[in-house]
Amino acid sequence: MGVSVSRSSLRRAFVLLAVPALLVAGCGGEPVDGGSAVGGADPRVELVRPGTLSTCVRLPFEPFEFRDPDSGEIVGFDIDLGGFIAEELGVEQEIVETSFARITSGADLDDGVCDIAISGVTITEERARDVDFGEPYFNSSQALLAGVHEEITGMADLHGRRLGVKEGTTGEAYAVDHNERNGSLVELVRFPDQTELTSAVRSGLVDAVLSDNGPLYGFARVYRDTSVKVQIDTGEQYGFAVRRGNTALLDVANEVLAAMRADGRHVELHRTWLGVTPNQL
Repeated sequence: MGVSVSRSSLRRAFVLLAVPALLVAGCGGEPVDGGSAVGGADPRVELVRPGTLSTCVRLPFEPFEFRDPDSGEIVGFDIDLGGFIAEELGVEQEIVETSFARITSGADLDDGVCDIAISGVTITEERARDVDFGEPYFNSSQALLAGVHEEITGMADLHGRRLGVKEGTTGEAYAVDHNERNGSLVELVRFPDQTELTSAVRSGLVDAVLSDNGPLYGFARVYRDTSVKVQIDTGEQYGFAVRRGNTALLDVANEVLAAMRADGRHVELHRTWLGVTPNQL
């Protein structure tokens, strides 16, 4: 992570857990009864549960969304961004925990599980066929993390070695493409979540991992026996996603992001959760 997890999130949120055909309130949040919208709610936007902006995330992806071990609250860069959008709408934010596949496929948005997904989702042409993306809010690159004493300067140094990747991510796609172009010289080991992925380096299950740069730099700042060896400029950008055709919500979210860039809140999010400004990544 970018800073101590004891730092409070800039915006609080209720938390829900998405399970098949059912939403269960958690972390002290009250169940949503589908009643009328709270006073002051933006009439331009129809929400799946009136009075709340339901935000889908996949945990953990520190420092963008993760559970604070001290408070138990879900906090992070993406959580705060969603909080600012909810504030503009005049409603509360509730966090819906779900799978990354249901976010990127648009399934949870189409099924009315949530209004918006903000979960470190890289904008790609394939994903844009299933969801509508807003303006990019974070510039990302792929990076290689390994033990601090490892001498790795690129993918070629991992030929004949084991590389960890997270399932369903652009990092996995990049590694698969590398193997297709180079005769499958890197042994890929796939992990279901970010915690298992990064922990595999320290436990020796893999020689290195390939993932988004933000979380890897945060991990290396905490675990000094690891380090980011190289960034791979893939030109990736994170975007929040809504159900296709939900232009009313997308317009408001884009307006909020533009205002955050103008008044400094966007830079402050980077400082708070990554310890750097956007141009320092």
